[in-house]
Amino acid sequence: MANKEGTIVIKDHHVKPGKKVDLKDFPTKYKGKELNKQEAERLLEEGRKHLAEVQDELYAHNKYSVLIVLQAMDAAGKDGAVKHIMSGFNPLGVKVYSFKAPNSTELDHEYLWRHQLALPARGEIAIHNRSHYENVLVTRVHPEWILNENIPGIDSVGDIDKEFWEKRFKQIRRFEKNLTENGTIVLKFFLHVSKKEQKKRFLERIDDPSKNWKFSLSDLKERAHWDAYQKAYGEALAETSTDASPWFVIPADDKWYARLAIAEIIASEFSKLKISYPVVSPAQKEELQKAKVQLLAEEEDKRGEKKKKG
Repeated sequence: MANKEGTIVIKDHHVKPGKKVDLKDFPTKYKGKELNKQEAERLLEEGRKHLAEVQDELYAHNKYSVLIVLQAMDAAGKDGAVKHIMSGFNPLGVKVYSFKAPNSTELDHEYLWRHQLALPARGEIAIHNRSHYENVLVTRVHPEWILNENIPGIDSVGDIDKEFWEKRFKQIRRFEKNLTENGTIVLKFFLHVSKKEQKKRFLERIDDPSKNWKFSLSDLKERAHWDAYQKAYGEALAETSTDASPWFVIPADDKWYARLAIAEIIASEFSKLKISYPVVSPAQKEELQKAKVQLLAEEEDKRGEKKKKG
């Protein structure tokens, strides 16, 4: 919903820490009446400009970094969200990573290793399109894939029990706590799309030659596990949404609303940082004025040389 100032009321999207999550309780469509697609696009354009300004301050401030996690079922709009929301950012300060199935080198390390390599430096923003959460989502639905990690004591699917997942959730919470305690802002978004809307988007990808490349039969195979994924997502969100690294469930059937909501939430979270450009000391200001005098003197010298030649 939009308030009188035109911003999104985000409290309904926030997953409260310690609460059980049933995704059936979260809408997949925008149910308000205050916004329409045209108004949302206008607000998003304003939001992009604001985020670009904040990013510049973040880079200059050089104390915080930002990790934005995007998770969703296939065709929920993650790529579009990155394209439309982040287009205003300076690419020098933003890195986007799309994580696929781990390769042999990555499997020879513990599962968080490849994600640690993609963390943002101070002043930077990193966007993880799929993330370390795949290790409690895809592998939760396909536990046999855990065996590829060669974890001591995990010799069969039967060893992957409730205790295993509880430990993995604890590891993720600890990983994110370490990040937040050292200056990384962690924002996690689940784009919540309905099964009906996913079907519609799959058919569009099949019928539109320019979108054929986006569709794979493997997407259809994973769709068959819809209920299992919904359950896995619900538990992952409940177990890992904390005050320091919150989850937001974004209605994603309306792409225009999802993009605006994410942008508004990011802007709102940025505003809590109280970042600013570095304050210049009196001595530095004096040096700046000396430099200004020297640069202006160069212009005077050039004018004098032109007069002599004339």
